[in-house]
Amino acid sequence: MRIKPFIIVILALLLTNCQKKKIYVIPATDTDNGGLILPDGFGALVVADSVGPTRHLAVNENGDIYVKLRITTGDLGNMALRDTTHDGKADIIERFGDYPNDGSFATEMRIRDGYLYFSSEVVVYRQKLTPNKLIPDGSPEIILIDDHPIQWHNAKSLAFDKDGDMYVTFSAATNVCEDWSTVDGTAANIKGLYPCPQLNDQAGIWKFDSNKLNQSQSDGERYATGLRSVVGISWNDHDNSLYAVQHGRDYLYNHAPKYYSPWQNAVLPAEEFMKIEEGDDFGWPYTYYDPFKHKRMMAPEYGGDGIKESKEYATPVMGLPAHWAPNDLLFYKGDQFPERYKEGAFIAFHGSTNRGPYPQGGYIVAFIPFENGKPTDQWEVFADGFAGVDTITTMNDAIYRPMGLSEGPDGSLYVSESKKGKIWRIVFKADPKNFGEAQLAAMEKRKTRTYLKTPDEKADILTPLVSNEIK
Repeated sequence: MRIKPFIIVILALLLTNCQKKKIYVIPATDTDNGGLILPDGFGALVVADSVGPTRHLAVNENGDIYVKLRITTGDLGNMALRDTTHDGKADIIERFGDYPNDGSFATEMRIRDGYLYFSSEVVVYRQKLTPNKLIPDGSPEIILIDDHPIQWHNAKSLAFDKDGDMYVTFSAATNVCEDWSTVDGTAANIKGLYPCPQLNDQAGIWKFDSNKLNQSQSDGERYATGLRSVVGISWNDHDNSLYAVQHGRDYLYNHAPKYYSPWQNAVLPAEEFMKIEEGDDFGWPYTYYDPFKHKRMMAPEYGGDGIKESKEYATPVMGLPAHWAPNDLLFYKGDQFPERYKEGAFIAFHGSTNRGPYPQGGYIVAFIPFENGKPTDQWEVFADGFAGVDTITTMNDAIYRPMGLSEGPDGSLYVSESKKGKIWRIVFKADPKNFGEAQLAAMEKRKTRTYLKTPDEKADILTPLVSNEIK
């Protein structure tokens, strides 16, 4: 029997669509969602309970998980996980990494063009991934070496554009480029170095060829400057642009007590959600961003008094709560979650350490919806429960600190945490047509928790003022 040509075409199209659209089975979630609090319709399961103190993670197209360990000595600084029983939980967990570990800010883990890219504090590596093989082949190739010594804010976070370029963070080693020769016994009224020498080769993002080996910083191009500390960085394919979340400066009260109160020290300045264009200068250390005034302000170390505004630097697309330490940024591309999450941004807030005498804040995964290609200026509580307590006096009170984000091939969201190395997989298991305002309103009520609300200046004081910048 002769098959008509148009039938052949239809069959071919159907076959092609089936090959492109792989059907995934969503695993059963834990009865308690692994301790997480999520919008109704979502659930979570613990993929691995404690792989060790971790930073970022990446999920391969076959579901294998790769995690960066934050260890300071020895080798085997990476972790690989595989689920062979298809229940969503890792039953093979192996350490690997033939390279020297060099510091606790070892952070990144990314998959790009068949390679696993990862970073210690001062080196960016990659290894070739072989289909269906868990551990990458061979020894790591060196892509980039940072010639600076081990120092503060030394994470080498990575993003990749569509043209093969790799963007790398070179954060500043200080809080606000302090000139310690201007003080005597106290940091009050300290001045900042001007011009700040760190702006020459730090406090910015550099662009490199992602396929060129053994590069140094001089092989790259400075893409943006005036950035104090960036750990979360991501390329947004939707508008073909680089985005980042920045840790704002600390110690406004400590450095300028005549202009700032302990309460202002806790709620200022903003952490910044930034869209970064080539050549942008975001004003560190000379300025900070005030999330209440929606203005960039002059820093007190450079003549600011909490009133003087600066208009010559780039501003963020959105100010985020102060000191919450945004440590990863992910734009959701999948189809599993309800449509409103498509192309919006998830942010892992590691949690503050120095908001005393007020409760510490953050310790959640938040979501920021986008409308017409821009964030809505409203953050939502997406995943809560990491801290395990209602009032976080010091960072050590929190059981977990969310750190890394990655999207699985089926659209699941994976979250790592840095204290014990617990990994969650968040899935949507309901009818997306029934997801809406009621589910969002329930999560919005969680903003009354002491670690999520703006503290009351008089009612929420807990302890004497504490200063501790570890993030």
